Amino acid sequence: MSRAFESLTVGRWQLPQRFVMAPLTRNRAGAGHAPTSLNAEYYGQRASAGLIVTEGIAPTQVGQGYLDVPGLYTDEQVAGWRLVADAVHARDGIVVAQLMHAGRIAHADNKDGVETVAPSAVQAPGEMVTADGGQPHDVPRAVETDEVAGLVADFVAAARNAVAAGLDGVEVHSANGYLLHQFLDPTVNLRDDDYGGTPENRARFVVEVVTAVAEAIGADRVGLRLSPGHQFNGVGEEVDADLTATYRAVVDGVAPLGLAYLSLLASPLEPLETLVRDLRERFDGVVLLNDGFGDVTTLDSVEQLLATGLADAVVVGRQFLANPDLAERWRRGAELNEPDQSTFYGGGAEGYTDYPTLEQAS
Repeated sequence: MSRAFESLTVGRWQLPQRFVMAPLTRNRAGAGHAPTSLNAEYYGQRASAGLIVTEGIAPTQVGQGYLDVPGLYTDEQVAGWRLVADAVHARDGIVVAQLMHAGRIAHADNKDGVETVAPSAVQAPGEMVTADGGQPHDVPRAVETDEVAGLVADFVAAARNAVAAGLDGVEVHSANGYLLHQFLDPTVNLRDDDYGGTPENRARFVVEVVTAVAEAIGADRVGLRLSPGHQFNGVGEEVDADLTATYRAVVDGVAPLGLAYLSLLASPLEPLETLVRDLRERFDGVVLLNDGFGDVTTLDSVEQLLATGLADAVVVGRQFLANPDLAERWRRGAELNEPDQSTFYGGGAEGYTDYPTLEQAS
């Protein structure tokens, strides 16, 4: 019996299988960073994923990062996400908004000139793609201590907007080198106040955000994503005692809340397996796991991850991108569509909503 196709209760939702759709940045938001009917079609096509985690959504204009990434801070954006929610629910799917404040991974040109903030004034390496081509990331302004409560409130407002749009919940994005992860990383967070220095202090902002969001919309529709030691977007975390202490502080801080799930990106899994197992035990709830970043997850790898006991479900990315009906294809052992990497970011329907289902291909 395939474990991948066993049902699973996650928060207030009953999932038909033990793999879910990962957040996938596609850079196709409409005017004013609002989703359109094209975005609704894309997500609706993938409703059989059971649980869809949306692409990263900016909770504020300051939090915008990449070109044409959607937000959840204006009435127009809420209306756009209502289109998405309706499309997914029409096909009996579940969709949660991934709240992603980009922090220092930003350039003012992508957000109408507004400032960029981070835990400390440490510029990220590399460039941000803008309408005028690649430009160095902004040098961020360090957030003042008395501004932190306002950032927490921004996440709460975006979570409430997600619910108002009809989305089923939110995932707080504390991974992949964006703002919340920047607070966790001792090479980016150089603060000497209550939000910097020790692992417990660096974990404080994440715990405060998740706690406030859970209190605002209900813990059973809130997930948290972490990527310990994932050196992406200039993160300098090492797999060492500090990393273990930092992520223990995060998980110990949120575990009593009764969240819907904890999603862990452990890539590669080999040096992080002990930490993942420890965090799973500390969380004592549903854990989702992704052991690759840019790698293709197969049904065999889903089964293998589930067999380790490290997770209750597996987060799958690219396969859902190219196969709207991935669950049915895997169930039947059918051939898969190949993703077209040239259409991953930006553009229109091509490489977005034109991947055929089995029924359309027959």
